[in-house]
Amino acid sequence: MTCLLHLGAIAQQMTITGTVRDAQTREPLGFCSISVVNSSLGTMTDEKGRFTLKLPQVQPNGQLVVSFLGYQNDTLPLQAGKTTYPINLRPTAGNLREVVITGTMKEMSRLESPVPVEVYTPAYFKKNPTPTLFEAVGMINGVQPQLNCNVCNTGDIHINGMEGPYTLILIDGMPIVSSLSTVYGLNGIPNSLVERLEVVKGPAASLYGSEAMGGIINVITKSPLKAPRVSAEVFGTSWGEVSSDVGVKFKAGQAHGLLGINYFNYQNPLDKNKDGFTDVTLQQRISVFNKWDFERKENRVASVAARYVYEDRWGGQMDWTKEHRGSDQLYGESIYTKRWELIGQYQLPLPQKIMAQLSVNRHQQNSFYGTMPFLADQTVAFGQLYWDKPLTPRHNLLLGTSFRYTHYDDNTPATATADEVNPRNAPVTTPLPGVFVQDEWTLTEKHKLLLGYRYDYDKRHGHIQSPRVAYKWSPGKEHTLRASFGTGYRVVSLFTEDHAALTGAREVEITEELKPEQSINSNLNYVYQAAWQPFLFTLDVTGFYSRFSNKIIGDFDTDPTKIIYSNLRGHAVSQGVSVNTELSFYMPLKLAAGLTYMRVYQKEAEGEGPLVKRVQLHAPEWSGNFLAGYTLPGNFTVDLTGTFYGPMRLPVLPHDYRPEYSPWFSLVNVQLTKKFDHGLEVFGGLKNLFNFVPQDPIMRPFDPFDRTANDPITNPHGYTFDPSYNYASLQRIRGFVGVRYHLFQ
Repeated sequence: MTCLLHLGAIAQQMTITGTVRDAQTREPLGFCSISVVNSSLGTMTDEKGRFTLKLPQVQPNGQLVVSFLGYQNDTLPLQAGKTTYPINLRPTAGNLREVVITGTMKEMSRLESPVPVEVYTPAYFKKNPTPTLFEAVGMINGVQPQLNCNVCNTGDIHINGMEGPYTLILIDGMPIVSSLSTVYGLNGIPNSLVERLEVVKGPAASLYGSEAMGGIINVITKSPLKAPRVSAEVFGTSWGEVSSDVGVKFKAGQAHGLLGINYFNYQNPLDKNKDGFTDVTLQQRISVFNKWDFERKENRVASVAARYVYEDRWGGQMDWTKEHRGSDQLYGESIYTKRWELIGQYQLPLPQKIMAQLSVNRHQQNSFYGTMPFLADQTVAFGQLYWDKPLTPRHNLLLGTSFRYTHYDDNTPATATADEVNPRNAPVTTPLPGVFVQDEWTLTEKHKLLLGYRYDYDKRHGHIQSPRVAYKWSPGKEHTLRASFGTGYRVVSLFTEDHAALTGAREVEITEELKPEQSINSNLNYVYQAAWQPFLFTLDVTGFYSRFSNKIIGDFDTDPTKIIYSNLRGHAVSQGVSVNTELSFYMPLKLAAGLTYMRVYQKEAEGEGPLVKRVQLHAPEWSGNFLAGYTLPGNFTVDLTGTFYGPMRLPVLPHDYRPEYSPWFSLVNVQLTKKFDHGLEVFGGLKNLFNFVPQDPIMRPFDPFDRTANDPITNPHGYTFDPSYNYASLQRIRGFVGVRYHLFQ
């Protein structure tokens, strides 16, 4: 937010006028609070962001405070004779007035949404710059980017302890990141083009269908109408990583375009832990994103966007080169990824609001995990048509239909035919038509009810129904209580989502025809936000519970040489409480912290005995994040950010000498930023300040092909090569420095 204040002397009286604008969108912000410190003088901006304030005179050391809900407060010294006071205030992560779409598929104030939606802007993630959104979302309480392999460093996103396949990743509301691309979903999205991330923790299958059992991360890209003319960010680390991100806006007739390019390069193999393997995967990735918005009558929506991503990554023994790809001389994991996406939405030229959405994407992967090849090709087409119909000022109906078509082919048992005489692999095609309805009632000013229902038909699993109910009660302006209940489902897509099935030396075994997973979900959310005298205080508490049946579990324990897949003969549970707090002081100080306590486990029958409880892998009972930011004189800002995790269960081998549970640990980062005029910023700092890395991440790294694994003398416990013992990055403390630039005019 930028405030331009003008001072004029009239006798002993000062008249202060100004306009309050958002620094990113340049739009005026109405009803902001303007006050003088240690006095009763103050005013508010009008609907166009303008204000006028008369002061008796400028007092020595006088200060003016400008505050707005969802933005960080700031102060400026009042000085006699000075006529212009530029102030830059950044949005906070907890903007309750911001418009969100993910919870209900329609635009509404976050404060009014019956479904709790968390909003995170780029300003939040810039406090700890990262080359990918995959790493950035680790700053969100309850969201855990989990690396699944210590060699190739691929991973997935866990929400409230549930594995990556239960997290649906959207781009501009389109479910185009799934299945084969789950582990790459948030890589290669240019950070300069991201307007915000909307996170829904809990059930959303009634609107979004399969894969939305655990939660949703919706990446909202900037509109070319509001984006900066030029934006750029380049930074590097002391390990040799270089990340660059550039965005450019342009216009052609009635069309407004936005072009973004992201490039990441790391070609410096390091082995700090002396196990003979690269600590961090070497990568070269380029992503190009182009989005167009079209001006239409009555502000009807029309946009189209395309993205292309190419990535070459490898990790393995330090002497490995591309000549060793697929051979048994030196062990390496090499992955070539090519992906293109096309998404668009169009509001039909009708009196009613009817939206058509379409997306098509193709993902090709050429990989070798040691000598094991994984060649996969997936094409997904998705179309959706929905009608947003206000029946009365207090009653809104949403009706829609969707169709999703998946064509998938690889060289694994996932596409093997049942012909034992002539076994072969054949492409798998999966049509998934569906219809959905959402009925939203504003019963009174304090009570809102939302009912939802979705029906899908899968040729393998038949009829699938997903109902949902949500209720919001606002007893006062400072308090909001939400409750929701629903069911979820997930169709089978095994090998494309479980990287552990493809890495290391484990053999995959499927013991039965897998059934679709189902869940019953509920959560209770309470939000309190109030402007107290010293600060703006926000408290957000959520309790969640999900019970799964037919859950597909990878059994790493029965046989150390295998991963055995089957439907759970019992049930699985994810339950816990998440707390987020935020303090935005009138001085340039902000404090925020989050804490999650959860218990994620499954109970399964073993033989004829009772159900046996087993804790979910990579699901710590305790986790959280923290942030402290302070602006110093001279436009210097210091940010301290970090995450912490309690013990989490890890995949260990029989008689493993490594602990079954990880230790408590914290990853802390510090950054200093200097802002100059005309949109230029320079930043630098340290990552992993306490230099924490896991111990013994790879079992038997000296024998990755298990040539001597069967020797009872040198290997009495029968250990095998296994790189899946992971709970944190292997990158030690490192420095970083970068530059950032935004041009709006």
